[in-house]
Amino acid sequence: MCSSGEIVVGVIANPASGRDIRRLVARGGVFTLSEKCSIISRLISALGVTGVTSILMVPDRGGIAARVRRLVVTRSPSDQGPNVEFLDMQVEDGPVDTVLGAALMAAAGARAIVVLGGDGTQRLAAKACGEIPIMPISTGTNNVFPESREATIAGLATGLVATGKVPSAEATLRNKILNLEVNGVPQDVALVDISVAENRWVGSKALWRPEILDQIFVTFAESDAIGLSSVAGLFRPVSRYAPHGLRINLAPPKRAKVTLQCPIAPGLILPVGIEDVQELRCGESHPLRLGQGTIALDGEREVEFANGRRVAVRLDDRGPYTIDVDRVMTRAARDRLLAVV
Repeated sequence: MCSSGEIVVGVIANPASGRDIRRLVARGGVFTLSEKCSIISRLISALGVTGVTSILMVPDRGGIAARVRRLVVTRSPSDQGPNVEFLDMQVEDGPVDTVLGAALMAAAGARAIVVLGGDGTQRLAAKACGEIPIMPISTGTNNVFPESREATIAGLATGLVATGKVPSAEATLRNKILNLEVNGVPQDVALVDISVAENRWVGSKALWRPEILDQIFVTFAESDAIGLSSVAGLFRPVSRYAPHGLRINLAPPKRAKVTLQCPIAPGLILPVGIEDVQELRCGESHPLRLGQGTIALDGEREVEFANGRRVAVRLDDRGPYTIDVDRVMTRAARDRLLAVV
């Protein structure tokens, strides 16, 4: 494992991201293993240029780890890039790998964690990274939380923060989160949205049928978003920098005050009826309207609930830190942080 004095960055790459059921019901593209490994290769190069000395990665049985190992073994002896190590952990090829990996990286002293995946993968990493800033890179289906960034630039920005050339206080944004509470006890979190559906079984994880939805809660919703947060984004956009979120009560199009055509998934644009919208303020508890159903966190169904359980959503402004690429690279240009000495 990494020794003291090293500048460590973690990299989490979900082999399964970008391959869910929305590939069948919509027209989403697929991020191949080759493309993910290419992204990691570009990250390694960029992190090395900034002075990062060690990279920790989560092992997997999906093919990414094996390809990265070959990449490291076959690189030129003159390449003085960072050392790449894989965490000593049992692999289950499931969500727990991301959570455990992020926790182990934080414990090992990682100064930043790069996460390749969609909103679901980012949520899992954010739950375990503590105060360590993350750099989300989009390789999922509905990518709202991770902004679209070239891996080379993302790697440079991450390295500049990890090495302290740009202070974290200046380079990071603290994100809002949604806390899901059952009978007053925190159950789980979402980075972008919590959606409530009428049916009482989880089934396939992804939600793409708006006619079964009753409510959507969002931390932020941009007008150009895709996924369930697009319902809020097309009706009343709210920035990720705003101090509030939104709660959207839905209704069948025939009874709705407004019906919008919303991009629920890539290539899948469906009518969604909106009954009313209310701002979510930090700390306020908002009980669900339904007494039973299922709850999706960042687009993936995770929780079933029934009558007798008090389920509520609460907005919190103490979510994970993310690296602000624009701010970091502006500072790099101003102070010539990438100048050759």
